Amino acid sequence: MSTYSSDLKLELIGTGEASGTWGADTNNNLNLVQQAIAGYEAIDVAGANVTLAMTNKTISNARNMVLNLTGTLAGTRQVLVPDSIEKVYVVKDSTTRSGNTLTIKTVSGSGVEIPAGKTIIVYSDGTNINDVFFLANIVEDTSPQLGGNLDTNSHNILIDDAHFIGDENGLEQIKFSTTSSAVNEFTIKNAATGNAPAISATGGDTNIDLNITPKGYGRFIINGQGAVQSLSEKITIEATAATGTKTFDVLTQALIYYTSNASGDWTLNVRGDGSTSLNTIMDTGESVTIAHMVTIGGSEYRNSTFQVDGSSITPEWQGGEAPTEGNVNSIDVYTYTIIKTGNAAFKVLGAQTQFA
Repeated sequence: MSTYSSDLKLELIGTGEASGTWGADTNNNLNLVQQAIAGYEAIDVAGANVTLAMTNKTISNARNMVLNLTGTLAGTRQVLVPDSIEKVYVVKDSTTRSGNTLTIKTVSGSGVEIPAGKTIIVYSDGTNINDVFFLANIVEDTSPQLGGNLDTNSHNILIDDAHFIGDENGLEQIKFSTTSSAVNEFTIKNAATGNAPAISATGGDTNIDLNITPKGYGRFIINGQGAVQSLSEKITIEATAATGTKTFDVLTQALIYYTSNASGDWTLNVRGDGSTSLNTIMDTGESVTIAHMVTIGGSEYRNSTFQVDGSSITPEWQGGEAPTEGNVNSIDVYTYTIIKTGNAAFKVLGAQTQFA
């Protein structure tokens, strides 16, 4: 006597049975297997809940692999799968929701709510319907989430110009800017115990700078101790003579060199730049050191007055006395260490050195 499989309801022909009909019965079983593997059915759920059936030895809608749910929902709808069968379904939502929910569940157990317009894979364990995963269009999904680590499998992640990687609140953390035909980049490398991670300039060119640019008059701050292998400073070379009032913009250079012979005593005014005061860019308790190189000819001209942001300050000089004259036929280098002691308050340490 034939029996039937518990899940797909295939006919299990008993020994010695189906004489003369074995071929037809076997072909029918194969058709049922085909329905379970590749079967597709559109199911209208507009007007009412729909209960699927799984009938022995017969093509049945609950046996299909793919269920395409259609119609304009007039209310909350359920698709009911028979109890006691274990099966995987691909469920596509093609309905018009009008704010209503759509669920697939077993007759007696629980189920899964189908996201509007999505395709999902679910599994019936014979008692309940369980969600496996979504086959959602990632372009349409504005907040896709990973269930684990993202392995790029030796491929790259491409980010559009002016877009960013955000934090858990969706705020900018790292923003990317595109350069056409770029050949250079920076590389971030982690490190094992006892070694330091690294940020390096890499790419097609042989010698590559690494630019780190603060915004506005913000500063590049290194916390903790630092070690510098080599360092170059920006110098401005002026083919003019020192005389009158000369400005020194610390946002532009660390040193300025006047190559023509000074033509009179001069005032040096130190500031941030033409639109920014030194007081603005320094915090109390910080210092900046500048160098001021002036070519002196046959007359003993000197830096007679020192200013910060246009206000005169009397420096304290190395050796205890201010220079009263320049050194003829030489380059006089004035170095000033400017210490901010309060708002618009500065202590200045000065030195004059002759090079000839």
